[in-house]
Amino acid sequence: MKTRRSDHPRRRVDARGKVVISRAPLHEQVAEEIRRMIVTGRLAPGEKIKVSELAEELDVSLTPMREALKILGKESLVDLIANRGARVSEITVDGTRSLFEVISRLEALAAELAACRITRAELQELEDLHRQMIESHQANDLQAYFDLNLEIHNLVVDAAKNSDLTRTRTSLAFHVERARFVSVATRGHRDLSVQDHDNLMQALRDRDPDRARDVWQAHLERAGNEACRLVALWEAETDQAAAQ
Repeated sequence: MKTRRSDHPRRRVDARGKVVISRAPLHEQVAEEIRRMIVTGRLAPGEKIKVSELAEELDVSLTPMREALKILGKESLVDLIANRGARVSEITVDGTRSLFEVISRLEALAAELAACRITRAELQELEDLHRQMIESHQANDLQAYFDLNLEIHNLVVDAAKNSDLTRTRTSLAFHVERARFVSVATRGHRDLSVQDHDNLMQALRDRDPDRARDVWQAHLERAGNEACRLVALWEAETDQAAAQ
């Protein structure tokens, strides 16, 4: 999959699926890898981070690991506990609902503006990403689907060409990615999501800002509801296990 420059950070891979090493400082690269582990559930909510083991897995020393955890602590993805190390922050129903109440409206505004401001090149890139996302959905490739879905959401925000909107949305981006990854786990939800993406693409082709806004807000609200449902199930299972 071709990579592109974006205001939104994400892991980049080449055509062979190999990670593209950035020139960012080592601790920032480490933070990006751990962030991805958190977003995709590789590191579970509430899990204690085994710093030495993770440093060995990522083939880095403890110094960039500790600096990376400080970055993730500022992003509220990790809870740093004095003299007790670090844990992955919890994900809750209330927090997820609150997050999507905001992000659904921000991204709906982005879609509305994008319908008026998107360039032909950006629209063509969206067409390509949309096609690839449908292919990954049909192949039931969840990771590829998630990555492409994220690229599409980011490009819609970029196409709005509003720096204040982009900055506000970016401040929530990692938490949104985490909750959205939870929501795409269900095949039925992904079926509906693909239809929403189809509808958005048509609205952008038609330069219809009202339709683009309404479709995208409903899309994000549905994703939030699905994420809340799954987080509630996870919380119930955790409470039941703790009671036994």
